[in-house]
Amino acid sequence: MSNTIELAQALISIDSITPDDKGCQVLMTDHLKRSNFKITDLKFEEVDNFWAEHGTGSPVFMFAGHTDVVPVGDESKWDLNPFSAEVIDGMLHGRGAADMKGSLAAMLDASERFVADYPDHKGTIGYLITSDEEGPAINGTVKVCEYLNDIGQNIDYCLVGEPSATNVLGDVIKNGRRGSLNGTLNIIGKQGHIAYPHLANNPIHLALPALDELRCELWDEGNEYFPATSFQISNINSGTGVTNVIPGDIEIVFNFRYSTESTHDGLQARVCAILDKHNLEYEVDWNHSGYPFLTPKGELVAGCANAIKKVTGVDTQLSTTGGTSDGRFIAPILDAQVVELGPRNATIHQVNECISAQDLEDLSEIYYHILKNILA
Repeated sequence: MSNTIELAQALISIDSITPDDKGCQVLMTDHLKRSNFKITDLKFEEVDNFWAEHGTGSPVFMFAGHTDVVPVGDESKWDLNPFSAEVIDGMLHGRGAADMKGSLAAMLDASERFVADYPDHKGTIGYLITSDEEGPAINGTVKVCEYLNDIGQNIDYCLVGEPSATNVLGDVIKNGRRGSLNGTLNIIGKQGHIAYPHLANNPIHLALPALDELRCELWDEGNEYFPATSFQISNINSGTGVTNVIPGDIEIVFNFRYSTESTHDGLQARVCAILDKHNLEYEVDWNHSGYPFLTPKGELVAGCANAIKKVTGVDTQLSTTGGTSDGRFIAPILDAQVVELGPRNATIHQVNECISAQDLEDLSEIYYHILKNILA
């Protein structure tokens, strides 16, 4: 069994349901210390985090990731114990195998080999690891980024080990992510008897024309890197549960995944303008959960694409689709170039999560060559 697989098994066997790290980070830092990394433990409330560094000066290349995993759900639906970390027919099984303990193991193995081969490498290798990515993400990466800013630690390049591949390892690099803006809209009408609609004001009927306009609005057309901004309604709730009462209000929950062609302030203003145009009485609560970020083609993207091609022969594609990641904190707070590069995402958060053992070993080799391309 390779060092990468053994490390992944050791991490997967720990049931580190978010935000409880349960010793994963101690396992990681013990390995990093053996390669002469300097470790700074950073616990914020209940969340374990650490910053590690090897070398000095610029450029600073940072690995970022998380040790927490999502709950397993109904364990009886799993074919194997979710934390058994068994390799069967070339597949490594267990919660976190793909998201993202496999990537952490590949980072550790790649760093250990690189430091042994290039002990006097230029610049700095950094690690930012949290146990709060799958949860509220309040006391994890964002707090560590603020700490790094406070101590004046510059970050040039960051690789987040989130699962990025679609069909084969290395086919996709996430070089950005869309922003995320959530809204909870309450449209107010007047409750009344369903047989006397003239004495009431049905908020569902009031809402429909405005919601249709919001649905059809072209918020932007995207750009070379981003698809057009998307508006989606996720929940609608109204009524008392009986058939003879016109409700007094309706609650609509919606989300924007927005490109760098829009801003969250601008989207909020445009939503309110449409609602005002329909003469609605309403309240809207906003929650902005992430800015968009983009790393254009340059040294980091080229270093990653070159490493992928060398190890797998795959010509990678750049993408900004998908959900949010901790890159949404790292890019704006640290003013760093950020990419996401990890294993296939086919089974993440699913029952029977698994990853190809060969892919994991190849991922370690890709990470090694990225370090070599940037710091050797």
